[in-house]
Amino acid sequence: MKKVVLNPLAWLMVILLFWGCTSKYAGFDKTQSGLYYKLYKVSKDTTKPKTGDWVSLNMSYKYKDSLLFDNKKAMGTPIRFKLPNSDFKGDLYEGIHLMSKGDSAEFIINADSLFIKTFQQKKRPPFIDTNSVVRFYITLISTDSPETLMKNEEESLKKYLTEQKIEVSSTPSGLYFIETQTGQGIKIDSGKWVKVHFKVSLIDGKQIFSSYDRGEPLSFEYGKRFDTKGFEEGVSMMKKGGKAKFIVPSSLAFGEMGRGAIVPPYATIIYEVEVIGVLTKAEFDKEQTEIKKKATQKVENAKKEETSLMNKYLKDHNITVKPTASGLYYIEKAKGTGPKAAAGKKVKVHYTGTLLNGTKFDSSKDRNQPFEFELGKGEVIKGWDEGIALMNVGGKATLIIPSNLAYGEKDMQSIPPYSALVFDVELLEVK
Repeated sequence: MKKVVLNPLAWLMVILLFWGCTSKYAGFDKTQSGLYYKLYKVSKDTTKPKTGDWVSLNMSYKYKDSLLFDNKKAMGTPIRFKLPNSDFKGDLYEGIHLMSKGDSAEFIINADSLFIKTFQQKKRPPFIDTNSVVRFYITLISTDSPETLMKNEEESLKKYLTEQKIEVSSTPSGLYFIETQTGQGIKIDSGKWVKVHFKVSLIDGKQIFSSYDRGEPLSFEYGKRFDTKGFEEGVSMMKKGGKAKFIVPSSLAFGEMGRGAIVPPYATIIYEVEVIGVLTKAEFDKEQTEIKKKATQKVENAKKEETSLMNKYLKDHNITVKPTASGLYYIEKAKGTGPKAAAGKKVKVHYTGTLLNGTKFDSSKDRNQPFEFELGKGEVIKGWDEGIALMNVGGKATLIIPSNLAYGEKDMQSIPPYSALVFDVELLEVK
């Protein structure tokens, strides 16, 4: 038999063919560290992010066929973070280092290392098999170095000052303080209690907080950290009745880290501040005592009035049904013909809740999102567990729930203490 000798090129082809047929993940490339990756979209940009750069990206990941996370669904905004060093060989951060702005890629990451080293959990979740993998899908939106971001902030601040025709000089720390109304009274310093209304926005005008929207001012003890350094410095220059605008560079605000998705890294922020009051500690303590006294009296009055308000509501609405032994009023509006709700079953309902005076405080219909819970497990107020257990799927009812079956003496903001509640409910599903 004649011996066949392959030339070196032929041997190379055999080796490559063998490797391609036995590759653990078909279609994926592998780095020297062991990271499997596949680029789906490659942009013209060739700049790669470096450790310490800020990256913005869309990310989802799944285990087997189960989606574990998708920032678009969970947050509605891209994820932004400072790119750290790798946690282990072949980790996700190594994958991001391979990408450029506009690239889309898939990475296969060891699950044990991911959850313990990157996610810093004590152990991987019980539903994740050992030595299994998690697949990540990444689209890199942007990458910026700290130097670029600092330069951008400086240019944006200069542009803002020019456009707003602000000519005041900054304080030594970098704060721009523009007084619009001079206040009077005692100086604000350590130990004083300050009551303020204020709005906060980014330099582009996007509002990120307003105490005016909350309906009441905020109080804090000056000298104890309440907000940013720039805010504290600006307030120290004001008195009661004063109004001012603070332009606060990131070095006096949230710095290179920003504040989640609300304030980006290296962001100048703008405060519009009004000092409502300045009190000594003794004056503040006295005021708080009076506030608590009034709140207690309000609760006591509500407790006394609940029965009479309930009786008036029943009379005004011609409700003649008898309450259950617990005090719940169940008024059936439409009889259901489907499965009956029972303790231990998962139920799905639509509802609208109002106070006795007709004020609506919540509605699943307004959100177009039915509410699900396990009946009889204390996941909802007692009046719900009792009332919905009387219904069949397809049924509609009104539940009039006294406060002892609702939130009792608790102040739920939109629901005052000792409030009887009215719920129009529809049972959609029992499973």
